Amino acid sequence: MNEVDRRQFLKGGLALGAGLALTPLSRGAAAEATKTTQPKPDGFFTLGQRKDHWWLIAPDGKPFFTMGINHIDPASLRYPENIHIWQKKYGGSTVRWIKESVAPNLKAWGFNTVGWVQEVTVRQWQHSRPFTNDEYKALDMPYCHLLPFTESHQWEKHTKHYDFRSKDWKEWCDYVARSHCAGLNNDPNLIGYFYSDCPCWVHHRPPNAWRGPMFDPERLKTEAGRKELTELAHLYYKTTHDAIRRYDKHHLLLGDRYEANAPIAMEVINAAKPYVDVLSFQDFRDPVKHLDEWHRKTGKPVLLADAAGVDWRSQAFYKPNNGAWYAETLAALHKNPGCIGFHLCGAYQRNKARRRGLLDEMEKPDTEQVNLMKAANKKISQWMDSRF
Repeated sequence: MNEVDRRQFLKGGLALGAGLALTPLSRGAAAEATKTTQPKPDGFFTLGQRKDHWWLIAPDGKPFFTMGINHIDPASLRYPENIHIWQKKYGGSTVRWIKESVAPNLKAWGFNTVGWVQEVTVRQWQHSRPFTNDEYKALDMPYCHLLPFTESHQWEKHTKHYDFRSKDWKEWCDYVARSHCAGLNNDPNLIGYFYSDCPCWVHHRPPNAWRGPMFDPERLKTEAGRKELTELAHLYYKTTHDAIRRYDKHHLLLGDRYEANAPIAMEVINAAKPYVDVLSFQDFRDPVKHLDEWHRKTGKPVLLADAAGVDWRSQAFYKPNNGAWYAETLAALHKNPGCIGFHLCGAYQRNKARRRGLLDEMEKPDTEQVNLMKAANKKISQWMDSRF
């Protein structure tokens, strides 16, 4: 990154969103020579330990606690009742919508990261498309990106499991890395890459019972079965790691987004550890407890990649996010010495599939919940600013 780009970055979304001072801190002091999977981390997000706590280290060398929101889809503004807003206010342009709506609102609400943009389209079907490179540039703030190496999401009911031993899948991984990473590899706003969302390694859900898990959990009762899963998971994580590193030497590997409330085989976790930088989790039940347990058990930095406080018992069609729950959870995770952040299972704007969002279909914010989240985010940003 040249000096002009560096100054522009520091003046942009990172400093505004995080509330961080612009005085650089040397990367050596911040990161304490922490080893990651990144061959060339300088000028990009990496990891480090300060004050006995794991942090993301931003490109300017400052510790960074990621406070993100997930699920940002412009199709939420294209229903018959609100498409006039899309057409007249934004001229049918996703880039304009991001610049004029998404980025300003997220920064005003104190979020400093976009965790994952893809959104529910039809329940238990595939999610919406990711942002393009130009759309991420319009966003102009830190973000994470998901790579579709496999489609074994616990919420998806149509796709069969891939054969990780096959030549075709290895070629697919190289294609995914070429098509995604080769275009993002020099973006200092990119924090890192996720893989599958809640992969079904040894569990499944009723909608995808027809395919079952990727590996039969009954086979874990034998030494031969445990060895086979270890070898399969090692192949998966090494293949995906190597594919990314052929095209991107700079960014963090955030790995699969495990479902914390489903069985997770340690054979999978242990196979992932050498090939990812962070262990990422979804957890709608007890994320504070579970992320503390996973950090203590593995020693790896952990990220709450998807969670929300939602009243599932409510009979209402729309079920709003719980701002008080968010504030309490964010504060507790920030105290976890292994946790590098929390990404809210949004959405930015509600649709009729997810049925919750910080804006409704007519762009009216959920002021009560947003204000609680804004105050919580501001408190963390001020804490970080005062100490670093």
